[in-house]
Amino acid sequence: MSEKTKWGNFFEDFRIGQTIAHATPRTITEGDVALYTALTGSRFALTSADTFAHSLSFPRAPVDNLLAFNIVFGKTVPDISLNAIANLGYAAGRFGHRVYPGDTLTADSTVIGLKENSDGKTGIVYVRSCGVNQRGQIALDYCRWVMVRKRDPASPAPETVLPALHEAVAASDLVIPAGIRVEGYDTTLSGSTDLWDDYRVGERIDHVDGMTIEESEHMMATRLYQNTARVHFNQHAEKSGRFGRRIVYGGYIIGLARALSFNGLANAFSVVAINAGRHVSPAFAGDTVYAWSEIIEQMSLPGRHDLGALRLRTVATKDRNCADFPYRGADGSYDPSVLLDFDYTVLMPKRPGKSPPPE
Repeated sequence: MSEKTKWGNFFEDFRIGQTIAHATPRTITEGDVALYTALTGSRFALTSADTFAHSLSFPRAPVDNLLAFNIVFGKTVPDISLNAIANLGYAAGRFGHRVYPGDTLTADSTVIGLKENSDGKTGIVYVRSCGVNQRGQIALDYCRWVMVRKRDPASPAPETVLPALHEAVAASDLVIPAGIRVEGYDTTLSGSTDLWDDYRVGERIDHVDGMTIEESEHMMATRLYQNTARVHFNQHAEKSGRFGRRIVYGGYIIGLARALSFNGLANAFSVVAINAGRHVSPAFAGDTVYAWSEIIEQMSLPGRHDLGALRLRTVATKDRNCADFPYRGADGSYDPSVLLDFDYTVLMPKRPGKSPPPE
C-alpha cells in the first residue's frame, strides 16, 4: 500500500524545541472577507468599510483579526492537532501587523511543553504558533495546548515540561497599529456612543441576540480556514464517535461570540490580544449561540490619551439567553449551557477631554 498519505503527528512525534513549518500559504482575498461576514454576521465598522478605516488612517478596511487567527490556526491542524482529542486552551496571543486583502499568510509552530497523561494513552502538547505575512512581518502569534493521542500506549513518556504563561498580555506589550488616529471617530457610523470611559471593571453586558448554527454554515466556515480536523466534516466516521455527529469547530464559536458582542461593544473596533480561552463544551448544528461579556480590566496605553484598551471575558452559551449571565456555579463548575470562556483585549477610543475613571 502507498505510504504517501499523512495521518498527522501523534504525541510521541513531538519534542521540546521542535519547529514545524506548516503548509499551505494563503493569500487572503476580498471574497474570504465577504464569506466571513456571511458566516458570522460581524458588523464592526473598521473591518466593514474602507471609508471608516480611512477616517482612522488605515489604508483600507483590514481583515478581521479573528479571520486571520482562524486561517493561521487552520494551517497548524494537520501537523499539531489532527490526532487531538480536544483543544484545551489559548494564552499569550498578540496581533501584530494588520492583515489586508492581498496579503499572504504562512505559519509555523514551536513545541514549548509536553506532558503525558496518567492514562498513558494521550498527552498534552503545548505550542507557540506564529503567522507571518509575505514581508516576514508577524501578523499574530499565540500559544495553545491540545490533548493528543499516542500512537503506541507502551512508548515511554517524555520528560514533563510545562511552559510559563502569563495570565494576560500587558498593556505595554500590545501592538497598536502604526499611525492610527481616532480624533475623527464617528460613533453614528460605528453604531454606539459608548466609549472607553463609559465602561467599568466588573460591568456585565448581555449581548441579547442569538444565532442558530446551521450544518452547512459551520462546515463552510471550517473549510474557509482550511482546517482539516475530521471531527468537523466526516459524518460517516463521527456517527460512531463520542457524540454520534460532527462537532462545530471552536474557532467558529469564537467568531460568532465576537460578532454577537457588537451589541454592547460596538466601539471595540480591534482585537489586539488573546489572553486565555477555553472551549468548555462542544457545539453542534442546531444549537443557538448567545453571548455576554464582563469588563475585566481598563487599560491605559503608553503615550496615548485618545485610545484605551479593555480586557474582556466573553462567555458564549448554547440554547440559553444570557440575561442572568450564566457562568460558573458555587463549586467552580461551568453552567451546562456554557460553550466558550474567552479572555481577550480590544482597543476602544476614549472620550475627548475626559479623565480616566477612578479605580
